[in-house]
Amino acid sequence: MAAQAHMDVGGILRPEGRLELSIALQPYSQVLGERAAAHLLRRAGFGGTPDEIRRYASMGAQNAAAALLDVPPASEIAPPPEATVAGRVPMREGRRVVAAVQLWWLNRMLATPAPLQEKMTLYFHGHFTSRATALFPQITYNQNALFRANATGNLRELTHAVSKDGAMLIYLNGANNVAEHPNENYARELMELFTLGVDNYTEEDVRESARAWTGWRIDRARDRVWFDPQRHDAGRKTFLGRTGYWDGDDIVDIIFDQPQCARFFATSLLNWFVYNDPEPALVDGVAQLLRSHNYELTPVLRTILASNVFYSQRAYRALVKSPVEFVVGTYKTLGLPTIDASALPALQQMGQNLFYPPSVAGWPGGANWLTSGTMIARQNFLTRLIGSQTLSDSPWLRRLPVKPSSAAQILTQTILQGDVSTAALAELEGYLRGSGSAALASLSVENYDQRVSGAAYLTMATPAYQLN
Repeated sequence: MAAQAHMDVGGILRPEGRLELSIALQPYSQVLGERAAAHLLRRAGFGGTPDEIRRYASMGAQNAAAALLDVPPASEIAPPPEATVAGRVPMREGRRVVAAVQLWWLNRMLATPAPLQEKMTLYFHGHFTSRATALFPQITYNQNALFRANATGNLRELTHAVSKDGAMLIYLNGANNVAEHPNENYARELMELFTLGVDNYTEEDVRESARAWTGWRIDRARDRVWFDPQRHDAGRKTFLGRTGYWDGDDIVDIIFDQPQCARFFATSLLNWFVYNDPEPALVDGVAQLLRSHNYELTPVLRTILASNVFYSQRAYRALVKSPVEFVVGTYKTLGLPTIDASALPALQQMGQNLFYPPSVAGWPGGANWLTSGTMIARQNFLTRLIGSQTLSDSPWLRRLPVKPSSAAQILTQTILQGDVSTAALAELEGYLRGSGSAALASLSVENYDQRVSGAAYLTMATPAYQLN
């Protein structure tokens, strides 16, 4: 089933192919409609139920973005009970607790009234990467809570906080960074992967930054972090061309003074929300927004999510769904209330095990999500999920009409927003009819359920459904 995008905003590209920035970041002026609303809910969350899509379809782009940015304080979000247990636990128990937090987070992504908050929590989880601390699982949850608390806040303040976060101090050896033997791991990744990108600093900058970050310690049992001046190198340092008695917080502030830092985050946010390889002019426009708003995310996200370029033909279904987006989005689309534990091994087989990224660079994403092995894993997940129980639990699947043509239309409209070719739609209708055997209307209830389950599977196995 080929995707057919029908959203297009004229005038974003000049005839010679160059981006017209003044138009690209201006608000999309039309009422969204269901296709654009579904696009927004996939990108700024994990998809929408049919009712949610209809609700956003009646909005303008600016009101829709404002609604998504209305997020509750993270302090109002109750943690999973397992995450409140402090202290060291046996490795096996710690892994069980981490798995419980994984499942809790997946269900929060599914049921939250603030999907953008969880989408940004997932973004930061892959950006400021660290791995689970199974012996001290509370540390893992606390970092997740830190990302949620800063989901739409200030990028500079979050970078300050995550630099001194227990999970990060453990993962990149910051707790072992002392004046006598500076450890360069965090200093390097802070610039290369988190804020500036490669070729925007020197090896001397790494060494001087490492000296500035010396002195931080952690009590793992209580996830208590503190600064020990006896372990800190208090000498003069020259970093990115500036000399002074810098500490770690000074290093972050100097980094965020660099124009490249804004370009780095602008590129990252555009890759996450709009499309890959954004034009330099678009990157510069978003970078200017970041700097003019002092790295406050809310006004920048409001502009991106309401913009012409966000709703452009190039942006539509232009990103590959990550396994988490695929799994949570499938439950969301079907209207299922709860994600069960079988989703965890399915995600691992698809290549995204939350809290266990493959490296400090996080998950590579993009087309890397779609290998022959991971596509089989996606299909296996759908096969397990879409059965008779799903039909009874899904508010709209269980009401699917018996008439094959009507059922096929509703399936493709609800799951794909109509992004299906005429030929593929005819094939789906033929499947529902029994491909030349008995008509659907005359089949038994058992066969009806089987055909509807199979048709839902076929619709979700299409190339278009793999895309955000």
